[in-house]
Amino acid sequence: MQYLLLIFFFIIHFFTSSSSLAQSISSFSIAESPWNPSKNLTLRSPNSTFTAGFRPSPTSPNLFIFSIWYSNLSDDHTIVWSANWNSPVRSSASLTITSNGDFQLTNASSGPNLWPNPPPPSSNSTRLLLEDGGNLVFGSWKSFDYPTDTFLPSQNITNNTVLTSRNGKFRFTGAKNLVFNGSDTYWTSSNGLMNLELDGLVVLAGASPFLMADFDQNRTRRLTLGDDGNFRALSFDPDKRIWVPVWMALLEICQVHGLCGPGYICYSDGSTFSDYECLCPPGFRKSDKTNSCERKISIVDMAKSKFLRLDYVNYSGGSNQTSLKALKYVDCESKCRPNKRCIGFGYKYDGSGYCVLQLDRILNGYWSPSTETVFYLKVDSSETDSSNFTGMSEVLETMCPVQISLPDPPGESNETVRNIIIITVLFTIEIASGVLLFWAFLKRYVKYRDMAQTLGLGLLQTAGPRRFTYAEIKAATKDFSEENVIGKGGFSDVYAGKLQDGRPVAVKCLTNVTGGDGEFWAEVTIIARMHHLNLVRLWGFCNEKGRRILVYEHVPNGSLNKFLFMQSQVGTDSQEQKPMLDWNIRYRIALGVARAIAYLHEECLEWVLHCDIKPENILLGEDFCPKVADFGLSKLRKKEEIVTKSRIRGTRGYLAPEWVNNDSITAKVDVFSFGMVLLEIVTGVRNMVQGSSSIASEEWYLPQWAFEMAIEEKRMDQILDRQIKNSYDDKAHFKLIDRMVKTAMWCVQERPEMRPSMGKVAKMLEGTVEIMDPPKPTIFYIGGD
Repeated sequence: MQYLLLIFFFIIHFFTSSSSLAQSISSFSIAESPWNPSKNLTLRSPNSTFTAGFRPSPTSPNLFIFSIWYSNLSDDHTIVWSANWNSPVRSSASLTITSNGDFQLTNASSGPNLWPNPPPPSSNSTRLLLEDGGNLVFGSWKSFDYPTDTFLPSQNITNNTVLTSRNGKFRFTGAKNLVFNGSDTYWTSSNGLMNLELDGLVVLAGASPFLMADFDQNRTRRLTLGDDGNFRALSFDPDKRIWVPVWMALLEICQVHGLCGPGYICYSDGSTFSDYECLCPPGFRKSDKTNSCERKISIVDMAKSKFLRLDYVNYSGGSNQTSLKALKYVDCESKCRPNKRCIGFGYKYDGSGYCVLQLDRILNGYWSPSTETVFYLKVDSSETDSSNFTGMSEVLETMCPVQISLPDPPGESNETVRNIIIITVLFTIEIASGVLLFWAFLKRYVKYRDMAQTLGLGLLQTAGPRRFTYAEIKAATKDFSEENVIGKGGFSDVYAGKLQDGRPVAVKCLTNVTGGDGEFWAEVTIIARMHHLNLVRLWGFCNEKGRRILVYEHVPNGSLNKFLFMQSQVGTDSQEQKPMLDWNIRYRIALGVARAIAYLHEECLEWVLHCDIKPENILLGEDFCPKVADFGLSKLRKKEEIVTKSRIRGTRGYLAPEWVNNDSITAKVDVFSFGMVLLEIVTGVRNMVQGSSSIASEEWYLPQWAFEMAIEEKRMDQILDRQIKNSYDDKAHFKLIDRMVKTAMWCVQERPEMRPSMGKVAKMLEGTVEIMDPPKPTIFYIGGD
């Protein structure tokens, strides 16, 4: 009897509890009308993936929003569509279908219809359905035609489709534009989006589709415009129970317009894809009244104003910017200083003449290591703030000196205990110093590695260097015509070309490339992330049907050898005459190349050996700014292409002794090659071609001859390039050339441990470190044809 009573009470409790749960329906018709939030009613798709119904507003639990959300993801109620997000309704509101087929969402009987673009009344439209793909349908009306902030898989995206962030600040329009405040476009896709497939394939208009990082995995996906203005592809991780971004329009969140107020600089350290902070630049302070940054000290006299340099900072002010052409910094500064409207200017040190004046106000400022712009902010001459955005022009410290001072030796004593204590203390100090240095190095390494991975390499191939089709390359080079050939070699042929957007490029067709497609993609991505003023920029690549092609920026003046060795070239009266390089330009070329190689050796996240430094791989821009080419390609070559003597004819004379002595290959091989190039810059002759010397040709060796003339006999003028020897001024040029010659002598030492690092070589050329007298180089050359 007791068991029967227990079962009876259990049954009553079960039915009583079930009545309080939400009732699920497969369709909503006039029979269920009206539908009030208090009914606790939900509409489910046939496959139970999506649910529609009234949800409490996140800002006010007493108000409700009619929404669609995922029902098959436990603990996740992500809203993918809403009818009245900006107009929540009370619990007394109703969703109704009238007898004539009119569909209404009203707060009261006489209130306006809050349903977006309601269909006209029709007796055929009497049922509201939720399809398996999340599309809410009432007759001819479909929620897919009126999206809010999310695209679902298989939802068609047209030029008329608009996504709006929930805070109303940002929009995705035209299937390819991200817009702030209705008119400020801050991101545009080259091809419009058409739809997102269930397997993670994104279909583009007029272009090949791209794959998401988790393509062909059984995942729930969506495309969403967030309140931070970034457009992301999200995939639900069933193990972690979270949404994971697998693609985003902007890898740097601070490139979104409107995140910070006027004058602010948006800063993100790259640790996450969405965290950022708004900072006022030096000389400015926060204004709570206007949510902007204002000058601490007003400028009284424009002629006495000064500029604070903000490295890696760029402002995009739209109509408040004036673009000018200024090849020199002083020309750009002179345009801004007297102008009362000019708040500052952006300048690029790449020889392009980029100069942009920022007038009246500064908007959308952001900090990013990927920007090539330096922004100069105008402040009063009495301003004491210094710039806290530095790094582009600062000399980087490449050595970590550790100074350990030993105590004075004790007086003569036989006390063994004291000696043991002293030795133990010194040993402990040394160990502790080593541990601290290693910890500091590891912390900085991890920080910059994560930042580089975040900013330099996306989760999709579209976030890396551009992938060109073979047809595009073929059209750009006019079917690889011979008239477009600008260089040939055993490893590659180089063609001049022009892309569809008008940009001139240099197309390098690689041969004898090792590794599979994955390895080739990884190496190309690494090369593309190397950004330095003195490195040739890689724009993209092609990898189709065994053809592997690299697309570089075109450097107009060609390679350095064409300017150095003109006298040794056979020519006619019609031969193109190249301008002479004066001593100051040659010094600037040498210093730029040294800094570029030091960057590859010591500042890249991945250690890079060039292995082929020679004048042919040093290109000159319009202002003779040097740019090192062919870096990072050594890993792509087959091993025998590097170490077999029969395959090194093109670089004979620049190879370090380690290549033929079977010694370990280190960064010092590049130092040796650079030393040879540095001597050629001074002398104007090939290191394998005898200069003006009476020594027998079989005994002549450029470094030894230059050492005897310039250092032993103090006859510097004997080794100078004859083309500009007459312009040599002993007072103006001696110290400069003496540094170049002595630095070169240290670089071409036979033993690698005697050669300095490239970081120190750059400082030796700059004159920031003292150069000791070098020992005489030993004769070394590789014979052969």
